[in-house]
Amino acid sequence: MTKKTKTPATAMVIGVTVAVALAGIASYVALNWASLQSSAESASTESDMISLGSTVYAAQCAACHGANLEGQPNWRARKANGRLPAPPHDETGHTWHHDDDTLFNLTKYGLSALVGQPVETDMPAYDGVLTDAQIRASLAYIKSRWPEEIRKRQTEMSRRAAAERG
Repeated sequence: MTKKTKTPATAMVIGVTVAVALAGIASYVALNWASLQSSAESASTESDMISLGSTVYAAQCAACHGANLEGQPNWRARKANGRLPAPPHDETGHTWHHDDDTLFNLTKYGLSALVGQPVETDMPAYDGVLTDAQIRASLAYIKSRWPEEIRKRQTEMSRRAAAERG
């Protein structure tokens, strides 16, 4: 009995297929970005927000934070350039340790603005790139992927933080 192995040609076909699929998705998002922006402004239900957030996340976040919110490998260890890899946004990361306003401001204005001093990071600020509604939709999508208990804890943390701010 012979064991079948993948040939370099098979691996190349698979690689090309994946590349073409990703290019198609990127082209679709690029060509439809204006309509995605207007969709963000009119998303009226939580389901609509999560659906839009999934699209925004795929287009703007997944390249670094992972298609499944898994983050980059060794995200707690600094890279050679001194920057940290992108953390996971799933329950294994620390995203859920922050209240909603902190997550929104970090995404919109960047880490340097949030901490009040320059920080070397690969995470861009999305002010002028994403609308507020798109940022909120992407955060709704991320939170929708967390286990119920973590969502409850993060929601309570956000409630307390808002009450402290007045």
